[in-house]
Amino acid sequence: MYYYGNYYTYPTQSSFLQHQYYQPTNHDEYDVDRQQGQFQSFTRRINELERRVNQLNREVNQLQQTSERHTRRLNRLNQRLRVVEQRLHIPFSSQDEGF
Repeated sequence: MYYYGNYYTYPTQSSFLQHQYYQPTNHDEYDVDRQQGQFQSFTRRINELERRVNQLNREVNQLQQTSERHTRRLNRLNQRLRVVEQRLHIPFSSQDEGF
């Protein structure tokens, strides 16, 4: 036997609908007791974001220190190169295309 009873008839739409009407609640949406979970999740998320910001700040500081160290090393190497060029009487050209 078919679920709908008669093979030749289709079920009416009302047999599918279960009428559930909206029942307004008397809860105050700004009630502190109801929002406690939200506050906890917000504070947890804020703490996670602060940790992430601190981690990124540390990484930025490390990269900045590395960049400064490399810049100082390049400056020293350029100074040594200038000294060698002067001793060998090689004219300095800032746009030397051979290198």
